[in-house]
Amino acid sequence: MTDVSVIILTFNEEKHITRCLQSLLPYTDKIFIVDSFSTDRTVEIARSMGAVVVQNAWVNYATQFNFGIDHNPFTTAWVMRMDADEYVMPELADEINRRLMGLPTEVGGVYVKRRVFFLNRWIRHGSFYPLWLLRLWRRGDGFCEQVWHDEHIKLTKGESIQFDHDLVDHNLNNLTWWTQKHNHYSILEMINLLNYRHHFDKADTMEARLFGTQDQRTRYLKAKYASLPLFTRPILYFIYRYFIRLGFLDGIPGFAWCFLQGLWYRFLVDAKLMEVKLRVGDDKEALIEYFRKEYGKDLRPARSEQVSQS
Repeated sequence: MTDVSVIILTFNEEKHITRCLQSLLPYTDKIFIVDSFSTDRTVEIARSMGAVVVQNAWVNYATQFNFGIDHNPFTTAWVMRMDADEYVMPELADEINRRLMGLPTEVGGVYVKRRVFFLNRWIRHGSFYPLWLLRLWRRGDGFCEQVWHDEHIKLTKGESIQFDHDLVDHNLNNLTWWTQKHNHYSILEMINLLNYRHHFDKADTMEARLFGTQDQRTRYLKAKYASLPLFTRPILYFIYRYFIRLGFLDGIPGFAWCFLQGLWYRFLVDAKLMEVKLRVGDDKEALIEYFRKEYGKDLRPARSEQVSQS
């Protein structure tokens, strides 16, 4: 076993949790799950497979994941982030076993590639693969940046390297679930886009750099995207993903993915931003109050640490 523990956040993940945990067992049995009071068999299944499970009230992903980092019961040399609907390819599990413990001390984090599956199709084009994510870091040297959506692990020290193999994001829920989830994500993305102008939360976040790592470049491009006019940017984004970056090569599932993720979802974000502007204008305090009343989102949230192991 490699000296690494894995942190996973869950809420009603009984469709995915067995597959996820089984993919981790070839290199670690130190699995820590922070559950948001699931009502299905997620906790039962996870504990039956040897995972340590605690339950904590949800604020947002970053707050919940940093809670997991702070309360991780395993004092391993390395920590890994996984989502419940992801799994590690056998080749990546083998690479972690072979390489992780032999990395030089100046290496503080490891990027891996993520494959996205949609409608049972690997989305290989449209600039969706390879998507490099920092998923492994030395214990004490990383945290989840405090943003409302599209959060990344940020290193506090050390260099980063890339491993050769992949993990897979393959959600097994239906399209109704997917659209409902992205309807909720559109609220969080609104907050992120407004935050570029109003700076609601000045917590430490990922540095935006055009020529940095892939996640730093993504953050830079998001800032530029935020400055474009409403409703033109989702159309331009779709054209870029589907035509310029060859998303059409992924067939009908690729078209559905680019249309829903690249056009529909981002158009919905812009429509909700227009609604906010019509209702409360552009005043920072008015916006904070609007999101508190309409969506129950405190743009400067208190960091809850209520925990239950029952």
